[in-house]
Amino acid sequence: MLQVRKSGDRGHANHGWLDSYHSFSFAGYYDPNQMGFRSLRVINEDRIAPLGGFPTHGHQDMEIITYVLSGALEHQDSLGTGSVIRPGEVQQMSAGTGIQHSEYNPSEQESTHLLQIWIVPNKTGITPRYAQQTFPIAAEPGQLHLVVTGDGRDGTIPVQQDMNLYAGRISAGGAIATQLDPARYGWLQVARGELLLNDLPLNAGDGVAIRETTDLNLTAITDAEVLLFDLP
Repeated sequence: MLQVRKSGDRGHANHGWLDSYHSFSFAGYYDPNQMGFRSLRVINEDRIAPLGGFPTHGHQDMEIITYVLSGALEHQDSLGTGSVIRPGEVQQMSAGTGIQHSEYNPSEQESTHLLQIWIVPNKTGITPRYAQQTFPIAAEPGQLHLVVTGDGRDGTIPVQQDMNLYAGRISAGGAIATQLDPARYGWLQVARGELLLNDLPLNAGDGVAIRETTDLNLTAITDAEVLLFDLP
């Protein structure tokens, strides 16, 4: 079964420096029917204005993944990490017992477009950790790249949850076929572009909850970019 969460049905908040769409309940947006999907708790599509950003704030017992689509995001945290995240890189924080961090758009001219993702961990109270890694998502389109896993296999970023996250770009007219274990659940997030999922038309910002469906066929109508979550 494929259940679509349309882009236009998401929660929305515009703070001037931040224009954000929430696939699930977050901050001032609350919908008791949209509290997440399985262990996937948050997908926020954020656009941060030049020199805008989040001042230092804290998280605890959450797996946080940042996926930059355009621009850059400067990160500082209480572990002593200082970095800039750009397209093609995936950033992950295990908040665990507690972590403080800030995120800013360092550009004076270009906005930053990103997806921030929260995963509920399967174990709490772990030691906080940070990871950032580059993947050939743009250089090798037409395939789904495994970027985050529960065990860190094959050079992926590990998280404290039994999940897999794939990211891929598909050129217009191209297609990707993949399979999902029938005992598992999936969530497809369209980061940009238009495509078909098993003949189901999707646009940028749409999400799809996947249950009891094994074969997944993605066909790009325009150049497209997707994230596919394989969840317990």
